[in-house]
Amino acid sequence: MFWIALPLMLVYLGLCGFMYVRQRDLMYYPQETRVEQSQTDFALAHDGVTLRGWVVNPGQTQALIYFGGNAESVQLNRDSFARWFPRHTVYLLAYRGFGASEGVPTEEGLTGDALALFDHVQLRHPGGSIDVIGRSLGSGVASHVAARRPVRRLALVTPYDTLVDVGQAHYRWLPVSLIARDRYDSVASLSGYEGPLLVVRAGQDAVIPAANTQRLIDSLHRRPQVLELPSADHGNVAMAKAYAETLATFFAAQ
Repeated sequence: MFWIALPLMLVYLGLCGFMYVRQRDLMYYPQETRVEQSQTDFALAHDGVTLRGWVVNPGQTQALIYFGGNAESVQLNRDSFARWFPRHTVYLLAYRGFGASEGVPTEEGLTGDALALFDHVQLRHPGGSIDVIGRSLGSGVASHVAARRPVRRLALVTPYDTLVDVGQAHYRWLPVSLIARDRYDSVASLSGYEGPLLVVRAGQDAVIPAANTQRLIDSLHRRPQVLELPSADHGNVAMAKAYAETLATFFAAQ
C-alpha cells in the first residue's frame, strides 16, 4: 500500500506546489483590460508605479470610487455612471497591472493603491463625502478601504466573505487556506464598519457561491440593505434595471 500511495502523494504535492507558484496567474486576469495610456484621463503615482484611469462628472462636491471586478474594463461604466450618479464625481482607476496601470497585481498592492486613491480623492474634494462601490474582486478591496477610511456609503456587488473561502469552494481538493498569498478577508474588514451598506446578489452567480455571500451578510453586526437579482449571473448583474435604480437611490440619500 505504501508504494501505491507514495506516487499519488508525490503527484498531489506537486500539484499543490504548482498552484502555490502560479496562484496569482490563476487569480488575476488583466489581459482583457489592456488600453493605451492615451485613452485614460487620470493618473496617480503610488509605491513606485503609475496607476491610470478615468474621471466621470468632474467638479462635483461629492465623490464616488469604483473598484471593479477581475478582468473588468472599468472604463465601460463611464456612460452609465454619469447618468446614475450625476451629483458625484466618479473615479475609475484600473488596478496595478490592469488597463494602462503599471505594476503586478497582489493583494498588498491593490489595497495599498486603493487607500492612496481614497486619500487623493479626499484632497480633491475637501468639502465633500466619499462613497465607494466594490464589485466581485473589488468588494474585498472596497471593504479594506471602508475599514480604514471614512467611507460615507458602501455598496458591494456580488461580494464574498474571504477570497480564500471562495477558492476553497472551487478547489475542494486543494489546501487553499495553507497556500493562499492573497486572502481579501471582507469579514474582518467590515467588522467595524458603521455606515450604510448595500449588498447586491446575483441568483445565478457561478463565480461567487451563494454561501460565501451569505456568510459575509451573517457576519455583519448591522443588517445591510440587500438587493436580490434572481435571474442575474456574475457577469450580467449590471444589466438588471433594479441594479441601476437601487444604486442611484442608495447613493443619492443624505
